[in-house]
Amino acid sequence: MNALAFLFSFRGRVGRRAYALWGLGLLAVKVNLDRLVSGLAFGRAWTPWSYLDVAGAGPLGSLSRADAVFCATLLALALPFVAVGTALTVRRLRDAGLAPGLVVLFFAPVVNLLLFAGLCAVPARDASPASASALDRWVPRSRFGSAAAGVALTVGLGTALVAVAVEAFAEYGWSLFVGVPFTMGLVASALYNHAEARGLGESVGVGLLSLGLGGAALMAVAVEGVLCLAMAAPLGAALAGLGAVVGWTLRRGAAGAAPRVAGSAVFVLPLLIAAEGVASGPPPLLSATTVVVVDAPPAAVWPHVVAFSDLPAPDDWLFATGIAYPLRARIDGAGVGAVRRCEFSTGAFVEPITVWDAPRRLAFRVAAQPPPMAEWSVWGDIEPAHLRGAFASERGEFRLTALPGGRTRLAGTTWYRHRIAPAGYWRLWSDAILHRIHARVLRHVAALAEADPAGAS
Repeated sequence: MNALAFLFSFRGRVGRRAYALWGLGLLAVKVNLDRLVSGLAFGRAWTPWSYLDVAGAGPLGSLSRADAVFCATLLALALPFVAVGTALTVRRLRDAGLAPGLVVLFFAPVVNLLLFAGLCAVPARDASPASASALDRWVPRSRFGSAAAGVALTVGLGTALVAVAVEAFAEYGWSLFVGVPFTMGLVASALYNHAEARGLGESVGVGLLSLGLGGAALMAVAVEGVLCLAMAAPLGAALAGLGAVVGWTLRRGAAGAAPRVAGSAVFVLPLLIAAEGVASGPPPLLSATTVVVVDAPPAAVWPHVVAFSDLPAPDDWLFATGIAYPLRARIDGAGVGAVRRCEFSTGAFVEPITVWDAPRRLAFRVAAQPPPMAEWSVWGDIEPAHLRGAFASERGEFRLTALPGGRTRLAGTTWYRHRIAPAGYWRLWSDAILHRIHARVLRHVAALAEADPAGAS
């Protein structure tokens, strides 16, 4: 069989040594090919960690034309490598006696690296069975005992990994929010099924329990607060459940497959956290725009956009959770160079004016900003690393467009960056929160303008 036929074939089996050598070799070729194309054709720097930036960039339709062409080019270059990687992984899974359907993990960022490491460690299904391991002596055989062992180990493991990512690297990336919950579910399920095969539902339950108690442990040691953990919970639960399914599936593979894969994930994940913390680049610039229609002309709306009086107490439940909300806005001076201060419940945004086009457009950059939220904790006020730069507003603007009947279309936009991944998931939260903040301000401006349609101060 020639090399191309070997690489693209889905038939037969591939041993772990050949799988490791071909995988690492093709990875080196792919990274360097992308680096050359990115630099020569697009003038962009490229590192192995840039793949996660592309994965979190969002749908092609939401990107600029230059970014869309760049991502489409990388996708086209990736297709043959994806085909080869899929074929090799299916054959390696077959060789290890594992379900070929696990190949879907090949397409999940970070999880695919853990899968690769595990498959490089798992022997062939027909290999000589391993002798009794330390796990046989350490993990109880009973349901309760094996579940307790799995949960206890993964809670300690997960808490340590999160503390390293957050405290050592101030990193809220893919390895933290994808790798950690997946690995916790995988390890807990693998240990639960080590002595004997148990039910899938039970295995998933053990994985989810380990994640829940891990979250409680993070609150107990003041690493995280309630709000951040609550927002991460849907993603974490899905990944911990997936990891638990994989751990349960591995029980049917080669002798020792489950502990080998779990051990490989535990070994590789801290390396990925450290690499991401060192190599991750600047996050993409995102934006959120909210629109209201005001029953007053632009000239009457403009003064209340520039500065507005105290807002009423918020009646939105979201702001009762600790999310920062606007209180009032003041301005020193007029025109470009004036400084606007928008006071929030956690402090003030300092906003030097960059565009003063009355009564059509007011734009500003953000020179200073307060924390985006006040975290809840049993320890009172805490300051997790994500309050110190994980979310950063860069600039904003108000646009006023005259409508028929003396009305105004008032649009508020915030441009921001957040260093939290996966960006697509966390953008659901950040955009939703920004829209609620925008709406609170815009509705207040609308009420002030509609009460004074002649534009009097």
